[in-house]
Amino acid sequence: MKLTPLQKRAERRSRHQNMVDMNLVSLIDVFTILIFFLLSNSGGIETLPSPKAVLLPESVAETSPRDTVVVVVSGTEILVDGRKVASVADVLAQESDLVEPLKAELDLLQSSRQIIRSENEGLSKRITIMGDKEIPYRLLRKIMVTSARANFSDVSFAVRQRLES
Repeated sequence: MKLTPLQKRAERRSRHQNMVDMNLVSLIDVFTILIFFLLSNSGGIETLPSPKAVLLPESVAETSPRDTVVVVVSGTEILVDGRKVASVADVLAQESDLVEPLKAELDLLQSSRQIIRSENEGLSKRITIMGDKEIPYRLLRKIMVTSARANFSDVSFAVRQRLES
């Protein structure tokens, strides 16, 4: 039985399609390099989440940020761990230094944090204020007074590290 050239080509094509040779070594190498890169870049650096609305002041401080309750103060609103608790206009308009919605949220956070060892009790009283560098001092003072009344005694300010040239 004689095959036509078209049939011969179809037979050759079907023969070569079944012999797919896949080299997994190079694929494994790529994934190994990718995993090594991700692991080496993921640890060691702790940063605070910085919303775009807050422009932090610069500093040459060398200490790294700690895991604390974060109060973000933008030009329009005050957030505690990402949740809006008050607007800046309302806080500035009130006479009292105590910001009630902020104190209620901080009290709720303080009561929900469970202290397992007595040595860690001081760690639960830490708070970080991420304030825009343009906010007025009286707003910052109100937030610090409210934090102190909510039993947060260790107050830190978030800054952007200035690279020395």
